[in-house]
Amino acid sequence: MSDNHFGTDAAPTNIVHAAVAHDAAPRAPRLKKARGWREAGLALTLAMLATAGAVFVSWPSSTALATDPAPAEAAAPPAMPVEVAVLKVRDTMKWDEFSGRLRAVEEVEVRSRVAGAVEKIHFREGALVKQGDLLVTIDPAPFQAALTRAESLSEAAAARVELTRSELERGKQLVDNRTVSVRDLDQRTNAFREAEANLRAADAAVQTAKLDLGYTEVRAPVDGRVGRIEVTVGNLVAAGASSPVLTSLVSVNPIYVSFDADENAVAEALASVGEHDLALTEIDQIPVEITTATTAGRTVRGHLQLVDNQVDAATGTFRLRAVFDNEDGRLVPGQFARVKMGRAKTEPALAVNERAIGTDQDKKFVFVVGDDNKAVWRKVTLGPPADGLRVITDGLKEGERIVVNGLQRVRPGAVVAPEVVPMETASAASATDPTTSVAAR
Repeated sequence: MSDNHFGTDAAPTNIVHAAVAHDAAPRAPRLKKARGWREAGLALTLAMLATAGAVFVSWPSSTALATDPAPAEAAAPPAMPVEVAVLKVRDTMKWDEFSGRLRAVEEVEVRSRVAGAVEKIHFREGALVKQGDLLVTIDPAPFQAALTRAESLSEAAAARVELTRSELERGKQLVDNRTVSVRDLDQRTNAFREAEANLRAADAAVQTAKLDLGYTEVRAPVDGRVGRIEVTVGNLVAAGASSPVLTSLVSVNPIYVSFDADENAVAEALASVGEHDLALTEIDQIPVEITTATTAGRTVRGHLQLVDNQVDAATGTFRLRAVFDNEDGRLVPGQFARVKMGRAKTEPALAVNERAIGTDQDKKFVFVVGDDNKAVWRKVTLGPPADGLRVITDGLKEGERIVVNGLQRVRPGAVVAPEVVPMETASAASATDPTTSVAAR
């Protein structure tokens, strides 16, 4: 019986253990996963505490902020090196600027003076030629024949003169002997005079034929530069003003520039010469300078040659003309030219380098450097250009120092390290530095 009891009790126990084992199998992975999340959360919490501690340690307390000494003031910037020039009263020439056009002193449209066929062209287009150089040949054969005929008629007329002369001499002798009548002598006299007249006409015809033959060689009437060929070989041309242009020719040296100048500028220029009547006869004392695209920035100087006799009522200007040497041929008729007209005499004035002048909106200014080497902004009033400088009519005094190089780096009140240079020779480096209104703000 005991065996049965044992067997009966053992069965439920086994069932319980089996159930526990069966339930523990799926719970094992869930326990591992839960432990992993707890470990990750613990690590994240520790990291946050460590960061907070570091921030707390590094953040200064209000007491520390109150007791820490203030930082040292920033060191003053070094003085800016600039070039300055001393203002001096100098003899300057006032210049007025205009626009003009170059013109040849002599302009010729080359035409044929005789009719005929163009036989040969002797020049290269655009070449320089001398007066008398052969340009074009017209077929000379017809004119050579005309000359031969005229010479023959002249010889016949000369023979007729000799005959009538001898007849007249004989008639005079016979009249003395009363062999012929006075009427016959008169007829012989008239025949001789007529023969002489015919001879003169024949000689004139010879001269005309020679001229026509010479005109078949079209030559340059002046020194200058020829243009393009307008009529080619083989074409027939007429004679006279209505004939076609063979080519054009313009003189090169000297050369004119024509420009319009306002009444005030002309009056001042003439006044610098002297009395009005004297000035009109000695206007060559008034200098004129020009620059063109072909002078490569080089200024060419000449003198005034003409002031027109009236003012253009529409514009209030005089037409003026100046003359220039042009030996190198760089100045070309028709070119645009920038013209500057000066005065016969110089005048004392304060003048500064153009590079020293800045622009602040509608104002012109310079920086004046005082004895304490501080730059002071100064408004100035500009006058006309004068000998490469700009006249200052108001705002500056003789002896003051102004900045001529480094203007764009200077601020009002800034301390600078000045280096004195001549007014005319401001550093070429400043030519590339833009002068703007930034320096004034």
